[in-house]
Amino acid sequence: MQHILDAIMAGPHLDGGAAPDDFANLEIPDHYRAATVHKDEVDMFSGMASKEKDPRKSLHVEDVALPELGPGEALVAVMASAINYNTVWTSIFEPVSTFGFLERYGRLSPLTKRHDLPYHIVGSDLSGVVLRTGPGVTKWKPGTEVVAHCLSVELEDPDGHNDTMLDPQQRIWGFETNFGGLADVALVKANQLMPKPAHLTWEEAASPGLVNCTAYRQLVSKNGGDMKQGDNVLIWGASGGLGGFATQYALNGGATPVCVVSSEDKAEICRSMGAELVINRNEEGYRFWKDERTQDPKEWKRFGAKIRELTGGEDIDIVFEHPGRETFGASVFVTRKGGTITTCASTSGYMHEYDNRYLWMNLKRIISSHFANYRESWEANRLIAKGKIHPTLSKTYTLDEVGQAALDVHQNAHQGKVGVLCLAPEEGLGVRDHELRATHLDAINRFRGV
Repeated sequence: MQHILDAIMAGPHLDGGAAPDDFANLEIPDHYRAATVHKDEVDMFSGMASKEKDPRKSLHVEDVALPELGPGEALVAVMASAINYNTVWTSIFEPVSTFGFLERYGRLSPLTKRHDLPYHIVGSDLSGVVLRTGPGVTKWKPGTEVVAHCLSVELEDPDGHNDTMLDPQQRIWGFETNFGGLADVALVKANQLMPKPAHLTWEEAASPGLVNCTAYRQLVSKNGGDMKQGDNVLIWGASGGLGGFATQYALNGGATPVCVVSSEDKAEICRSMGAELVINRNEEGYRFWKDERTQDPKEWKRFGAKIRELTGGEDIDIVFEHPGRETFGASVFVTRKGGTITTCASTSGYMHEYDNRYLWMNLKRIISSHFANYRESWEANRLIAKGKIHPTLSKTYTLDEVGQAALDVHQNAHQGKVGVLCLAPEEGLGVRDHELRATHLDAINRFRGV
């Protein structure tokens, strides 16, 4: 892979680097380095509590075979990637093993059979350079610097042509498909590609991907919260990988974020982004559950009173919900009459419980949200490229350290996003627009080292 890295390090063609034809003629090795989980190890954590499961034991960094390039696809040299919760779920085989996804996808066609392997190459983010494109690809050329969103669709069904997230064959690349981004090479559909923000390093550009697009759809898009100026937006985990983008979108769009965090350090991150209304849930001592089976409505009311204290007596227009079971009852309760709860992920548990009287009799809406379609992803990336929204990268590991990176996320021992260097030999590379970067340097580095 060294000759590929050398060509990338020479810079874009306009800066004297390799031309598109040069990239197209680069020899791609028949094997490459990748982070994988193994099908014969799916039971390795049987009987263990989730928190005890260690991704360092299940994630392997090994040589894998280069997949065949199909129509409408691209091979990308991956300079950097990032860890998402779906990487953690894959590595601990929860709530189900991802090999079931790969098996079902493999039955779809002879081409998709490539994905049904005894190993799963994980990762749903990347920044890098296009190496090859398959038949039918016209927009993207070898040598183009790109990032990838993680929506994979076949687009053979009519339902996908209004909102691609409704395509019956919609999948999350690197989670429900193989050949993900935590590797030196990745296989993506060409309609996953977007321009790399020129003012960011490889690791910074890779990190927004999944969470940025998810936050955009869930909060801003008409398919999600349809946020407007003046809305009060309750954001759980407001300093985290997902919540950090939601906070930025609220501020950028003229809404008022009410940021919920678990420590004063996290509160300070929110304030540094410009948020003024912050609730430290640990300091306030909220206990929404009396025990594993019983919620405490008195705590919902106490939480709602705190929100009104901060907002000058106003309730929440939109709840940005992703913790799930732990917080969902409170989220439904504090939303204003006619308001909206947008939900995804459920990192604290999938079985949500709430008092339907507060939903039904007050005409509130629960809207499910899952990643984003190509247009939403493009808009979210465009805002990154313009310096309107900024990465939330806090720490970067090498690909060989991917197990530890995933463990950090699993144990919530991180802020923002955790990045992973793949082909990139060190941090700080890949910046093309130094002027724009200098303008936003403090915001780009806001999550660093915290």
